[in-house]
Amino acid sequence: MTRPALVVFDLVGTTVRADDAVPRAFLSALAAEGVTLDAGALVHVRGATKRLAFERLLPPGAGHAAAVARAYTHFTRGLHEAYRPGTVEPVTGAEAVLTGLRRAGVRVALNTGFDRALTDHLLGVLGWTSLADAVVCGDEVAAGRPAPDLVRAAMARTNVVDASIVANVGDTTLDLAAGAAAGAGWNIGVWSGAHDHARLLTAPHTHLCASVADVPAILGVG
Repeated sequence: MTRPALVVFDLVGTTVRADDAVPRAFLSALAAEGVTLDAGALVHVRGATKRLAFERLLPPGAGHAAAVARAYTHFTRGLHEAYRPGTVEPVTGAEAVLTGLRRAGVRVALNTGFDRALTDHLLGVLGWTSLADAVVCGDEVAAGRPAPDLVRAAMARTNVVDASIVANVGDTTLDLAAGAAAGAGWNIGVWSGAHDHARLLTAPHTHLCASVADVPAILGVG
């Protein structure tokens, strides 16, 4: 049975336990620009590159670019403060999954809509700086999700050419749309994070499961 050469995992909500830090940072940054939303209004941008999310959420017009830049800075500052030792932790079983896949000879990549500075901060807090073969961030690709760029960059950095032997794992419909656009052979949604089972069903997928801990069994590894 074919098994993947590479598994690409999203971070927050997929391998890192989701709490309300991201929506709180979004809402605070928007409020600073005079835009009041509730958390439910963020559902369509979960999984997106964060700067692009602010481009969509802030009203167009004169000064839009400057407002996006301010909001993005506010957002990242908020998460730098929120993500401290003891305040963020992996999804149960996530570390064992990542290390087990690598031990079995499968390459592992992490991808995220966060920028490199925030991602490195989060990985440092988690102690995950050496846990993956590659880490790809939203500010390192031409287009964020639902474009396939994050997955394809992970493939390039791990020297995997054939997308049919790549597995993509995420907790949002945009994660799954990106995996489908990349042609991933396995496109796995987990309902441990931003989007529930019903919403994930609306996105292209090969499998859905409750947690990243279920992924090795789906892949037939370990």
